[in-house]
Order: sequence, then C-alpha cells, then structure tokens
Amino acid sequence: MTIHPALERVGVTSPGTPPVTPRPRPLTGPLELLLLGRGSDPDSERGVDCPGALPPASDPTLVERAKAARETLGDSVFILGHHYQRDEVIAFADVTGDSFKLAQQAAARPEAGHIVFCGVHFMAESADILTGDHQQVILPDLAAGCSMADMAAAEQVEQAWETLADAGLAEGTVPVSYMNSSAAIKAFTGRHNGTICTSSNARRALEWAFGPQRRGERVLFLPDQHLGRNTAVLEMGMSLDDCVVYNPHRPGGGLTQEQLRNARMILWRGHCSVHGRFSRACVDDVRARIPGVTVLVHPECQHEVVTAADLVGSTEYIIKAVDEAPPGSTFAVGTELNLVQRLANRHPDKTIVFLDRTVCYCSTMNRVDLPHLVWALESLVRGETVNRITVDPDVAAYARKALDQMLALP
Repeated sequence: MTIHPALERVGVTSPGTPPVTPRPRPLTGPLELLLLGRGSDPDSERGVDCPGALPPASDPTLVERAKAARETLGDSVFILGHHYQRDEVIAFADVTGDSFKLAQQAAARPEAGHIVFCGVHFMAESADILTGDHQQVILPDLAAGCSMADMAAAEQVEQAWETLADAGLAEGTVPVSYMNSSAAIKAFTGRHNGTICTSSNARRALEWAFGPQRRGERVLFLPDQHLGRNTAVLEMGMSLDDCVVYNPHRPGGGLTQEQLRNARMILWRGHCSVHGRFSRACVDDVRARIPGVTVLVHPECQHEVVTAADLVGSTEYIIKAVDEAPPGSTFAVGTELNLVQRLANRHPDKTIVFLDRTVCYCSTMNRVDLPHLVWALESLVRGETVNRITVDPDVAAYARKALDQMLALP
C-alpha cells in the first residue's frame, strides 16, 4: 500500500498492526450513569467509548487528510453516508441513502474489507448482519445512537411478550419491527416469525401480518408508535380505537387484558426525537406565513401533523418529491434539518424551508463529524480497525430471518 504524503505528515506510516476491536466494559449496576467517554452499556443501542485521540475540529487540514486517507485505502474501504449526515461527511460518502438501502449497498460490495458507516448504531448493526464474514463494519463515533431504538430494550420487549402470553394473546400476535431498531429487537422479531419494515413498506408489512400467510389477529409494532398508527389508520383503514399504546414503564404496559385483546395494533411507546417534535401548530404557522406552501412530512411525525400535511412519505420519497417538483415550488419539510438544508441548496429555483421555526438536528446522527471520520480512516491506513460493530451470531441469525422476511414481502 502506498502512503499518501499528507498521511506521512500526520504520523501515519504503514499497515501491519493487528486489527483492534474495542470491547465494551460491562455495567456494575443497572442504574449506573455513564459519563461520555467512560465505559459503555452493552444493552444499549448507544455507545460512549472513543479510544484514541481525535484531530481537533479546528484543524484546517481535515479535508486534505480525509482525501489522502481515502485515496490510500482505495477499494478496500466503502463509505456509507445516511441522508441525515452533515455535508462535510456526505462529501466523502461513496453512497448516500436511508438505513436499509445503505446496508444493502454494503452487502453488494464484497471486495470492500471495511465498511465505514456514517450513520447511527442500529444502521451499522444491520450492515454487519447483511455483509460477509470477511467484512468489518466501522462506526466513526460509538456515541452515534438512536433515541427511538433505545426506547425498546430487549428485556422490555420480552416482558411485553410474556404479558401477551399470560393473556393468551401471543399466538395471535405478529411482531412487526421498524428498521430503526436494535439487532436484539430484530432478532426478537425473527424468533417470533415476524418481519422488519421500513417507512416505505410498512403497509405491505401490515398487510402480510394480517393476511392469509400469517392470519394475525393483532400486530405488536416496534418501536415507533407514530409510523405504526399512521400506517394502520391512513393506509389500512383502521380507526384510532383499533390502536393502543404499550408503555414498557408501566405494569402490563398500562393496558388491561381486554384492551390488548380488542386491539388490532399494539403500538410500542417510542418515537423519533426529531420527527416527534413537529406539531399541528407548526403546520398552521407555516401555512399562515407562506401561502400556497406544500407541507411534506415523514410518517414518523405525530398523527395530527401527518393528517394536516399535503404529502407524507419516507426520506427517499421526500427527496424524490422535491427533486421532481417544477421550478418555483414551495415546500415546508418536516424531517431532519441536514437533509432539508441539502435539498434547499440543491434546488435554488425552489423555496424549501424547515417545518419548525426552531432549528433541530438529530443530535446523535450529528456526532459523526469530519474529525471522527478522519480518525477512523487514518486508523485503517495504519492497519488498525477502530469502533468495529459486531452482532452476536445467534442474534444476527434471527435478525437476518426477519430482514429476509421483509425482502420477501410482495
């Protein structure tokens, strides 16, 4: 491997150091508070460890260093960038997309021994599940987690299933889990013969669960209540009364056995911290300020927001709707701000604004910045694998079963 001169200047020499896989330190107790940079919780979707020294964000050579490392690594590394990433990171992505598309793209690059996933933890887990054993998935910052995914811990979901079993309802319940969930939740779904879904195929997943193949009487939808409710009511013709919310922090989910028995959709009490912040007041305000505006939102938004919007769809749908709109179109977009800003910059002939007056980035997605990316790439040039994401083989097998079921949906 030829070392780029810019890498020599920052102390990168040659490969040969055996790969290093950081191991999380176990908690000493279930309620221990973890300080940033000190330890990690193996039962949490998030991580906090960041071994090694990061280059300072003020380093004016970061872009040059990233380019140099990328050039030196060549086809041995494949960089994935989620739509919600910063522009400074997206600039180095080989492929951009949503979480499942990126995991599929990684699996389609068997020649790349290292997959650098610029996204959040559950996405890197999915990539590890779908890629080959010879490939190593790297998350530049282990603290890049997902608050929604963290709202459904494996132990809580198993307890919820026991509650259904005690009520004699488990056999007729089909788990459908959103892609935005941990590998453990995907594995739970696979063990109980359910399926994974994305925001674009949630309706197909529910049709399958209630259809002749599974003949489910009800669905346990994890972990985003809003996507489950919006899909069931607006696309499947159910009523709000068909939906109940299971709260894992209350005995029995805060529901009676009768409520569980009568429900068609048991929605986990989880939500996206970004999409959940939009309100009906945001929609009313932007319509008052911008006459003729088209309100375009993600289905992770609250039901009152989705019903008040003009267009609703996945991240890929939002991008396509804006890209294909004629010049002069005006949109108020309810999704992550990095993407909204990128769309506005890409379409100067259109007016594109954030749905909320208050600026809101995804705080965990934003943790993957240029210093972390440079550190991860330069470590690879030195022959060191940092922040590798690995999924237990048994967990991966059942999670893959649920993902394969999603791929088999009509």
